Amino acid sequence: MTSNTVIDTRSLPEKAVRGIRAGLIVTGAIGILVGILILAQPGSALVAVGWLFGLYFIVAGILRLTTTILAKESGTAARIFTGILGALLIIGGIYTLANPVFGAAVLAMVIGITWVIEGIASLADRSNDRARWFAVVYGIISIVAGVLVFFIPVTTAAVLLVFVAIMMIVAGVVQIVQAFLFGRHGK
Repeated sequence: MTSNTVIDTRSLPEKAVRGIRAGLIVTGAIGILVGILILAQPGSALVAVGWLFGLYFIVAGILRLTTTILAKESGTAARIFTGILGALLIIGGIYTLANPVFGAAVLAMVIGITWVIEGIASLADRSNDRARWFAVVYGIISIVAGVLVFFIPVTTAAVLLVFVAIMMIVAGVVQIVQAFLFGRHGK
């Protein structure tokens, strides 16, 4: 079952239409600006991604340690494991903040691992129709791409970041065009 969200702009008050238009323009402009900044300074953007990854690790580690302390009903082994995981996340986060490109490389490695697993799963597909060969081709490409990430994780992270920047610019332009057309009806 699919569900579509349809806004009947004719029934909206003009203030709501203007608000939606303004939101689309603001988010579109921010997307374009961030995309341009990433393309202008990809190295700095990669460092920023690493810092965000490091901060995420620290917050996740603190959450794990808090869970360890508060989960008094849980078994000792589970609490010890959660506490060790929390401490490792915090240590990893601090290391990543000190070496942000490492954080970006780790993120790329996670993507690479996902691609390898997805490729293996695709090769294990047991369909007996013509689509089987597409699954095999996809599986091989996915595995090769994942392994390639292992050998050049920083370059992969940079390429993915440039792709994201381009997509942000395109999406921003589309949102701004959408803002100017939103609520306008032909005669």
